[in-house]
Amino acid sequence: MKDLIYRKIIHDLKKRIFNNEFPSMRLPDERSLTAEYNVSRSSVKRALSSMAQEGIVFKKRGSGTFINPLYLKSQSSFNYEGSNIGITDSLKSNGKKQGIKVLDFSVIPATKSMKTDLFLNDGDFVYKIRRLRLLDEEPIMIETGYIPIKIAPELSKAIVEKSIFNYLEDAKGQQVTRSYMSIQVAPSNQEDQELLGLTANEPVGIMSGIFFMDDGTPFEISNMRIHYRHMNYSTFVSVD
Repeated sequence: MKDLIYRKIIHDLKKRIFNNEFPSMRLPDERSLTAEYNVSRSSVKRALSSMAQEGIVFKKRGSGTFINPLYLKSQSSFNYEGSNIGITDSLKSNGKKQGIKVLDFSVIPATKSMKTDLFLNDGDFVYKIRRLRLLDEEPIMIETGYIPIKIAPELSKAIVEKSIFNYLEDAKGQQVTRSYMSIQVAPSNQEDQELLGLTANEPVGIMSGIFFMDDGTPFEISNMRIHYRHMNYSTFVSVD
């Protein structure tokens, strides 16, 4: 439960940062945040430390905690941070309305590679979920994911029309906190061109890999094909 509390603080502070609620670029002090969120001081400290490790904020001794301007610099709509990240919360929509169109929601037997990657047994099945992500009705991403039925047997079309990761957190108290992802650019195929509005000579960004829950359980194999204008990958490197 303590883990969930500090992650909720991070989630909310990220939202507030991108809603420009801190124009001075300085966050409230720990005492104020503790009172505001009605949590323990240790939960606030852990949230701020985690955000500092991600490069979202930095601390000035004696001055407070400040938002890293580089975190806000990207004008790309899709900014993947590589930590507890569902796509819904990674879209910096700048006031645009997010949308999801479900292209396929079905059940299929797990393939050999799925069994290996998702730690499944013979006879296990997975959900196949294909979705088109939109901003103001403009298609920006094609998602294809495979989730073991035994992890979330109650999934429905109504649930996958929204954020699956947020559902997992809100309904089951679990979070997807890690991923192993590969990133590349490739020539767009016919489906990319039809669904994302690309021309034959325009590329597509691809992010593919596995998402893991906070207890280390593999949750989803995912492939995301992203309109190149909306893709930016950011990470924070610490040099010791």
